[in-house]
Order: sequence, then structure tokens, then C-alpha cells
Amino acid sequence: MGAGVTESRTGALLVVGDVVTDVVVRHRGPLATGTDTAAVIRTVPGGAGANVACWAAHSGCADVRLLGRVGADAAEWHERELVAAGVRPLLVTDPRAATGTVVCLVDAGAAAERTFLTDSGASLRLEPVDWSDALLDGVGWLHLSGYLLFTESSRALARTALDAARARGVPVSMDPASAGFLLELGADRFLAFTKGLDALLPSRDEACLLTGLTEPADAAAELSRVAPLVVVTAGADGALVACSGSAPVRVPAVPASARDTTGAGDAFTGAFLAALLAGADPAEAAARGCRAGARAVARIGGRPPRPGRVAGDGVARSG
Repeated sequence: MGAGVTESRTGALLVVGDVVTDVVVRHRGPLATGTDTAAVIRTVPGGAGANVACWAAHSGCADVRLLGRVGADAAEWHERELVAAGVRPLLVTDPRAATGTVVCLVDAGAAAERTFLTDSGASLRLEPVDWSDALLDGVGWLHLSGYLLFTESSRALARTALDAARARGVPVSMDPASAGFLLELGADRFLAFTKGLDALLPSRDEACLLTGLTEPADAAAELSRVAPLVVVTAGADGALVACSGSAPVRVPAVPASARDTTGAGDAFTGAFLAALLAGADPAEAAARGCRAGARAVARIGGRPPRPGRVAGDGVARSG
């Protein structure tokens, strides 16, 4: 396992990743082509990187910072929402592109399964010029959203950040982000990047896609030969924790009534990283991640609750 993974670390958590506007559509029946389908629609702040940062702050990490790129159309709103969630925003305003937008179609079934329609906009236009090694001052852990690898400019930024963190001895983690984008990028290209990581946090589908294996436990063990710590999230089946090729340890899920699964993986990752920084071992950190994931699926949108909000509701946008 990478140095310092199981030890209490001082310093902030720096997340580099996407900030987007989520339009969450909970439709009450099958989509009716060519006509209306009744739905509940909410516009909420989102983005995998931003969600991870907010859940880390909600889970007790006192200093969480987020580097992301947004458009001028929604920069002030996103900054306010991040600050209110306890995150220090380090947002770059893109002079040309609008803020990324994702339409999340959530079905009414018990699993609350979702389908994404994605306009990445400014979110994947991060580039090396947006990075400064000073961003690592006071940082004890760096987390990179896997979405960064899906454009040339943000991939270059991710490599710059990873190299800077390794030079300072700061541990680095990444979540692969999307099985669909992984297919487009290619497993080999993604795995070539992960060789510099201390921790990798894929979903079950992403782990199997990256390894070509059908059993998540086998995939977790195989991936932990590339990154020393691998945690595979598996929804209702909990999580698998594998270290340096060893047999994975299964961490049970926390039962939950799902309304929207959009931010479950991000909630897991944020809580997991907060626990690691506080000195928890990987299995205990995964257990805390499972608890956060259970809380996330009971809410609309990918962010944790905030004081003064109605339990279970997302944060509606106000200009």
C-alpha cells in the first residue's frame, strides 16, 4: 500500500474535477416517445469532483478545496453552493464555454436507476495553465476525478497535478467516473495513468471493464496490482477493499430506500477520503463510505444535506 494510506495525515483534501449543473428528472413511468411523460424535475449543483468535495466536507474533513472550471453563466451560483457546503472553491471561469450540464433521467423503480445526457461544457476544459504547484500547499491528499482523462487538455492537467503531488509525497486517488467514457478512452490508456496512483475507486462495472474480468472480487485484486489500494463500490452489495494484490475484504452496504442514485459513488468517495485523512484503515473508511452512499440515494441530486434544507430534497437553483 502507498505510503501514508493507513496513517492519520495532516493537511487539506484537494479535489480536482468537474463542476456541472444537474437537471434531475424523476419520471413516473416509461418514457413516452413523441408525447408527454409526467416527471418531477429539479435543477441542482453537481459534478463528480464537486460532489466528492462536498461529501468529504460533510463527513468531517475540515479543509476541502476544489479546483474546477465553470462558465460565466453559473460561476457565482456554483461558488455560493460550494462555500455553503464547506468547500473552498478554486474555480476558473471559462471565457468561451458555458457551465457543463447533465440531464439525469431517474426511473421510478426501486433501484432508482439513472441515465445521463451529458454536455461537459467548461468542466472538461481545465488545462495545465490552470494548475499551480502552490495549490498543494497545506494539502495532505489529492483526489482526481476520472472525467479529467476524457479530454486532451484536462488529461494534461491531471498529469501535471499527479506529477506535482508525487514530487511532494502527497498521496493521490482517482475514481474512473464513467463506464461509458472508459469504453471511449480505452482501458489501457486509463490503466497507464493509474500506475502513479496510491488509490483507485472504481464501481463494479468500471472495475470489470478495466480488467476484462467478470467477478468484481477478482477485478479488485487485479487492479490492486496496479494501484496499491483499490476499493470497488457495488451498490447494494457494499464495497470490496483490496491491497497490493491481496484477496479483497467485503464491506457490507447500508440498507436504504433509493430516490436518486446519482451521487452515491461520489458520496462514498468523499466520506472514504475524509476517513482516510482522519486515520481510519481502508476497511473502516469504506464502511463510512457505504453509510454516506446510503444517505445520498435517499436524496435528489448528488450533494449532502445542508442545515436549513428539507430532508430528502435537493437544492433548487436560484439565480
